[in-house]
Amino acid sequence: MTSLWAFLFVLGVLIFVHELGHFIMARRLGVRVLTFSLGFGPKLIKFTRGGTEYAISAIPLGGYVKMAGENPDDSRGRPEEFLSKTKWQRFWVYIMGPVMNLLLALIVTAGVLYSQGAEAPAIPVVGDVAKGSPAERGGLMTGDRVLTIDGRSIRTWEQFSIEVGTKPNRDVEFVVEREGVRQMVIVRPDAVGKYEVGDIGILPLIRPQIVEVTPGMPAEQSGFKPGDVVVAVNGAAKPNQPGLIKQIRANAGKPMQFSVLRDGKPVEITITPKGTAGAGVIGARISASEIRFIEPGPIEAVKLSFVKNWELTKLIFRTLSGLFTRETSMRQLMGPVGIAELSGGAAQAGWVPLFNLMAMISLNLGLLNLLPIPVLDGGHIFIMTIEGLVRRDFSVRVKEKMLLAGFVVLMMLMVTVIYNDLMRVQWLERIIPWR
Repeated sequence: MTSLWAFLFVLGVLIFVHELGHFIMARRLGVRVLTFSLGFGPKLIKFTRGGTEYAISAIPLGGYVKMAGENPDDSRGRPEEFLSKTKWQRFWVYIMGPVMNLLLALIVTAGVLYSQGAEAPAIPVVGDVAKGSPAERGGLMTGDRVLTIDGRSIRTWEQFSIEVGTKPNRDVEFVVEREGVRQMVIVRPDAVGKYEVGDIGILPLIRPQIVEVTPGMPAEQSGFKPGDVVVAVNGAAKPNQPGLIKQIRANAGKPMQFSVLRDGKPVEITITPKGTAGAGVIGARISASEIRFIEPGPIEAVKLSFVKNWELTKLIFRTLSGLFTRETSMRQLMGPVGIAELSGGAAQAGWVPLFNLMAMISLNLGLLNLLPIPVLDGGHIFIMTIEGLVRRDFSVRVKEKMLLAGFVVLMMLMVTVIYNDLMRVQWLERIIPWR
């Protein structure tokens, strides 16, 4: 039930915002709107106001705004009819649905970043390498700084995860920096999980970080500051939090040499834990891994939101192009069942994951609606553009054939994603032996 309600909430908001874009622009341009519906099929709830019927319909997988005179078979000639408007005006009616979804993604992401803050991007340095993993077989080693993957520059761990995750079961070229020398290795990510996400079996480099220091204690007196990242202790590199705490406890009254990074710059600190043997303390709270947290203001939150959505936009188009070049597995696509499952999981985790998911789906919805496929908003814009270039309108019969072709493409895509969703359902996996 949590998945169902979360799914209806997320989808309801996205559909409402999308159709609201069409509705507002149509009304602004003087087009008479006959129906504003969330959902398709039989109308469950409806009322009429200002000459427009507002409805909630039974099938919640979309919505529509019906305008006067939008069907070529309708009688034409009145100024409030859609087809009586210029191509430029109709363009704005079509484009505003996707634009509203893109704006929603930008605004929701900015709101989450402003209210919750965000972790600063982590540098893609290889940490633990699992035994027998693709990374080990390919030659990646702990401490390698990943520079490029298949020629694409990698600056953050998130970019690394996206590049690897979208390339299962194919050779991938990594360029890494190892002890100041660039090296190239070939790794073939495994396909992991029901979405067949690429994985090479490594974790990011984890280094302890000073989170807080106690006034008057050795950590403060020796010069430790919150945010310092511990990279070595007594000359031994790659410490971890449990080992570091154990060393501090064992070295009461004995000086220890810490090598730390402060704002990216190396700093050497000598500290003597106080206490008795086996119970040394320095007066600092130490996290297991380094976290740089950003608390952006309103303008900075919008900038970060734009950057994040732009990165996702590039990923979406790369995924779409990968479907044609067969670099992206069709099994990575998901439909309504998959979205409902993700929505339920996000809702259980809290409102922040749920709104992040909403923003991501809204971005996908806005971009996909701009594709030049007849039936979609982008398809209608594409047809009008071609008509403008050839300086004549296509006949009703030609447009019907275009729309039919677009409908067939969408149905094929819908069948594919629903098939993927059903094949991920555990009970179905058990009763379909041929899968």
